[in-house]
Amino acid sequence: MRPPFAITMGDPAGIGPEITIKAWEALREHPEFAFAVIAPPIHFAGVPHQQLDHIGQAAGIFKDALPILPIEGGKAVAGHPNAAHAPAILASIEKAVELSLTGASSAVVTNPIAKHVLYDAGFKFPGHTEFLGHLAQGHDAPYAEGPVMMLAAQNLRVGLVTVHLPLKTAAAELSTDSILRTARVMLGALQTDFGVKAPRLALTGLNPHAGEDGALGHEEIEFINPAAEILRAEGHDVTDAQPADTLFHAKAREGYDAVLAMYHDQGLIPVKTLDFHGGVNITLGLPFIRTSPDHGTAFNIAGRGIARPDSLIAAIRKAHDIATNRHGHRP
Repeated sequence: MRPPFAITMGDPAGIGPEITIKAWEALREHPEFAFAVIAPPIHFAGVPHQQLDHIGQAAGIFKDALPILPIEGGKAVAGHPNAAHAPAILASIEKAVELSLTGASSAVVTNPIAKHVLYDAGFKFPGHTEFLGHLAQGHDAPYAEGPVMMLAAQNLRVGLVTVHLPLKTAAAELSTDSILRTARVMLGALQTDFGVKAPRLALTGLNPHAGEDGALGHEEIEFINPAAEILRAEGHDVTDAQPADTLFHAKAREGYDAVLAMYHDQGLIPVKTLDFHGGVNITLGLPFIRTSPDHGTAFNIAGRGIARPDSLIAAIRKAHDIATNRHGHRP
């Protein structure tokens, strides 16, 4: 049996505690999905739980109690984010990464955070993905270096060249080099983490109609297609820039294994439209496995008992699949 997964607490004023409990209730009869949540135990006072001395104890108690690897932190009020929780939120992420880097955990599965809460406490990173990339520095990844953000739902996988940037800035940041780096990480991940021996990668254009031969923009001619040509010369199956508005329907998805989108909403809208509740956020190119729900903290429904755990459960299952492909561990 592989080591347990490390689940981060996320923002305790959001739906993280609730969906963690519901995920445990759904998976507790399946030891291959055993996990421990790294959090102050006070956030789980209303559910059977057991504090651990080390994460290796999680599998033995997973069926009967929610395993908690305790850290310090105060009580949260559902729906009321507070920068006072930032130290615990960050400590949970850092501990989960440490456990995975040392092999004590098979993967990091992160609950949602609210960046504005962390910014108020001095957080310097644009988001989760960038912070995880920082924590991974100095450790070798199993293929090209990340981080690269990818969303997956059903038979659709979409990676992003630019992530948490204003649209105007994203267009300015686009370059042949940035496309090449992201594409190489994705191609390596498709082979190593997803078991696709000869991956097919489709590139979106940046502009409507993929620029229409320069009539609607020049980024396809200047950056995207030259990157595709270089990748094909390296032996990869990669398309030139494709119009994004015709790339994501069911028949089109049969023609590739993943899409590389140029900016955030271009990639995330089709994934969340296809399967809003079951999508998974995956960070590629790290020396550890990281998955996450593809939704936010949902402060507006926190504490009401109506949050759906589907995406967190899907993230745990996806972590299991990636660990199996990357390391060959099987239950």
